[in-house]
Amino acid sequence: MNTLVLSATLVAISLAPSLASATPEGDLAAFRSYFKQRFPTVPFNDYVNGVYALDKDRRAAWEEFESFSPPYEDAVALGKKLFHTPFANGKTYASCFHGNRGVRQNYPHFDAGSGKVITLEGAINACRSSNGEQPLGWKKGEIAALSAYMGFISRGKKIHVVVPNDERALAAYERGKHHFYAKRGQLNFSCADCHVYNAGNHIRADLLSPALGQVTHFPVWRKKWAAGDSSTTGGLGTLHRRYEGCNKQVRATPFKAQSDEYVSLEYFHTYMSNGLKVNAPGLRQ
Repeated sequence: MNTLVLSATLVAISLAPSLASATPEGDLAAFRSYFKQRFPTVPFNDYVNGVYALDKDRRAAWEEFESFSPPYEDAVALGKKLFHTPFANGKTYASCFHGNRGVRQNYPHFDAGSGKVITLEGAINACRSSNGEQPLGWKKGEIAALSAYMGFISRGKKIHVVVPNDERALAAYERGKHHFYAKRGQLNFSCADCHVYNAGNHIRADLLSPALGQVTHFPVWRKKWAAGDSSTTGGLGTLHRRYEGCNKQVRATPFKAQSDEYVSLEYFHTYMSNGLKVNAPGLRQ
């Protein structure tokens, strides 16, 4: 653990000046360059596969599991059914999402009218509210199934998150960037400590995944989440559910799902994966 913290600290110190002065475009270029140098044999497009881009044995087992009835299939089917089931007013989610075409690659996006960043799950609940329906819970269940289906029909489309030259959008981006690099909790770890500086290293039995490409496969089905949950969506969770879990793992008090803090983090985090293809939902540890 001491080696993990020391290596993260040394790299953080070396990168601090550029992080403080960079634009979103500069951040993106530096982020890609860092991973290209850290893992020179990993093709850029392979980062959508997370830890399985780094470990051949884990990848072989994962690909076999994916090829034989992946456990998220029933949740995707449920999401499709929910997406096309009319609300009480006769409309469906298609009325909010330009029909039945994939849009996952464009979220989260900055809405100039409200001055806020909107996540896909936020848009799903906004659609429900605009059609007289009650909002869904944010982290699992039906909202995860809907998000999984919308990710599934967006597979192959490249992440394209825009940070416009608007002070409100830039403020949200910078807030997310700060959260990503700021240390927190009793363990004094940041997101970057694990998933940038120590990506590819082991922490106990787990292999730390690279931050580049992490968002492309959310929502994800995790063995840990599925334990003791036999429901159709058991094991499936949104990105904010994972953020909450990460904060707890470093013994920090988590923020609420879809809070401004996590929405901003998702904005920055997803922007860093621009150009990679959506492959949601995913199957992970």
